[in-house]
Amino acid sequence: MPSYLTATVTEVLVERPGLQRVATSEGRAYALTALTGSVAVGDEVVLNTTAVELGLGTGGWHVVHWNLTRRQWHAPGGGHIVKLRYTSLQADTGSAEEHHPELGTDLGGMPVVACTVHSQVAVVAAVVRQLRPAARITFVMTDGAALPIVISDLVHALRQGGVLDATVTAGHAFGGEHEAVTVASALTVARHLTGADVVVAGMGPGVVGTASMLGTTAVDAATVLDAAAALGAVPILAVRASEGDARPRHQGISHHVAGVLSLTHATIHLPLPALLAGALPGATVVDPLPDVAAVLVAAGAHVTTMGRGPDEDPLFYAAAAAAGALAAGLVGGA
Repeated sequence: MPSYLTATVTEVLVERPGLQRVATSEGRAYALTALTGSVAVGDEVVLNTTAVELGLGTGGWHVVHWNLTRRQWHAPGGGHIVKLRYTSLQADTGSAEEHHPELGTDLGGMPVVACTVHSQVAVVAAVVRQLRPAARITFVMTDGAALPIVISDLVHALRQGGVLDATVTAGHAFGGEHEAVTVASALTVARHLTGADVVVAGMGPGVVGTASMLGTTAVDAATVLDAAAALGAVPILAVRASEGDARPRHQGISHHVAGVLSLTHATIHLPLPALLAGALPGATVVDPLPDVAAVLVAAGAHVTTMGRGPDEDPLFYAAAAAAGALAAGLVGGA
């Protein structure tokens, strides 16, 4: 169950819209300013310390739960749709669907790349941007991991650098330029409100895993693939593969891929780099691929997967790049 303690803010380290990273008397913390308002040096705050106490890989930072220096705080919402429902942090984010009920549902053959870990998103998007510079690329963030999109330094860098053109947050994920109630409606928002030529869809930082094939939020990629296929898009799975992960279940092609494939009902594209030719029935080998490390540098994105960069785990990056290259080749008129 959650753990809380009270601390004093000693320094504001980083600020951007929606997020402050601060030093406190009890360690580093971040404030989601859309939920709790901003904090300042000297403020007494309540911290949720659960992630740090559990030693989670994407922890290391406490979360500001409330600023005790204020008695009340209010920020106008975007509509009557509430996210984080029935919690003390429920917020009236609104949603694109309530303001645009006329949105079409046909995705018109748009490629949709489903990712199972957040780091794949940057690789896929950067490769599409290099190969199809004029394409409009939208990131649809699901609610399988981090819920606030502002916590993603990758998304911030990709958006600032022009690699991503827009963001949509689906389900209980929040903070995108557009909010959506479901993954299916998020795809239609991406296509018809943001003008996407390609959608890269997946969770934010912090995939949940239990060492079992299905006990992971990576399988929410199956929902993305099924929705994309049902709405007339071209569903593509970014295959998770590794030669640098010490865990047997993720060596070669990850068991997450088997979990997704066991759940999806759609006929999907399975792009693979040449190194994995023949590893999956029905897969498409994409060769040649761009120099992923150079593409990421050009995109201004510092990407690691479990602490490993392109030099430490080239297979991971090549597999994600194959998905981006295949999607780029399916963009019409870009």
